[in-house]
Amino acid sequence: MTENYTKKTIIFLSLILSLTACDKPIEPLQPPRPALVNIVGASSVHGSMVLVGEVRSRYEANLGFRINGKIIERKVEVGSLVKKGQVLARLDAADTQLSAAAAVADVRAAEASHALAQAELARQRILFDKKFISASALDMREAELKTAHARLQQVKARADVSNNQSRYAALVADRDGIVTQIHAEPGQVVEAGVMVAQVVDTQQIEVLVAVPESRMQGLKIGDQVSIKLWADRAKTYSGEVREIAPAANAATRTFDVRVTINNADDAIKLGMTAGVSFGQLVSTEIIIPSTALTQHQGKASVWVIDARGTATPRQVIAGAYSEAGVVITSGLQAGEMIAIAGVHTLISGQKVKPKIEPAL
Repeated sequence: MTENYTKKTIIFLSLILSLTACDKPIEPLQPPRPALVNIVGASSVHGSMVLVGEVRSRYEANLGFRINGKIIERKVEVGSLVKKGQVLARLDAADTQLSAAAAVADVRAAEASHALAQAELARQRILFDKKFISASALDMREAELKTAHARLQQVKARADVSNNQSRYAALVADRDGIVTQIHAEPGQVVEAGVMVAQVVDTQQIEVLVAVPESRMQGLKIGDQVSIKLWADRAKTYSGEVREIAPAANAATRTFDVRVTINNADDAIKLGMTAGVSFGQLVSTEIIIPSTALTQHQGKASVWVIDARGTATPRQVIAGAYSEAGVVITSGLQAGEMIAIAGVHTLISGQKVKPKIEPAL
């Protein structure tokens, strides 16, 4: 009887526990968690850009002889002022003069042959009119005259080339300027095209500046700039952007920009260092708080909150960092809502209750 009583007691207690478990209340759904968010906006960035450049001439000519030869005379030194057409150096012209003389002799011989062919053709035409020779004989004389004429034109062209070669023995300046480099001395044998001297135009001075690719937006030809020399920072020169390189330098990833100095004076020397202020440049950028940027699956991402309050990660490309935040170059558009706090605790598809923080 005791055993039956114990079994009944266990069954009774199990029934009570089952009924108690059935009466346990269902946990309510978690409400959306609050989230501090920001409406992405495009910020207009204003600021002057001051870059360092080098004073250069607009025209820098590297001059060399057009023929091979031995230099026998150099008439200028570094720093010499030269005029257009002035002789800078000379080659030994003995060989070119002999070639020119031989070409003249060839022309005279060809002229004699041409004159003889003309006279012979005239006589053959008289004989042909009198029926003393055949038409084929006359045709032969006409062909000989044409050959003599072609030969004469050929030797005249060669004579012109020889005369040019004689003139090329003198290296002349192609513009007014100053000699800044010399790379050959008398007695040296040089090849055609090798630089012997550099002549730069001192009347058209400009500043060569390397502009980073991130600062190229808004920069255009004709922009007015101000220039200060490091040697005399008290004086300011006015300038204008004359040329912008169409492609970045492969080594520095910067763009060469040439700025003309409008009121250059004698105080400006080639090679000086100058600071160029490009004035107020305006660029439009998307900047978000640095706290909004996180890593999701190893990539830079932000959490975008849609109109229903659902959080979704999105990969972005981040640019430069500053006190204002981080620049987003790709992946976000103005008007979108992003979480800016607690982004490390969010999960994809999570419902949030946005609390908007004013945009930057």
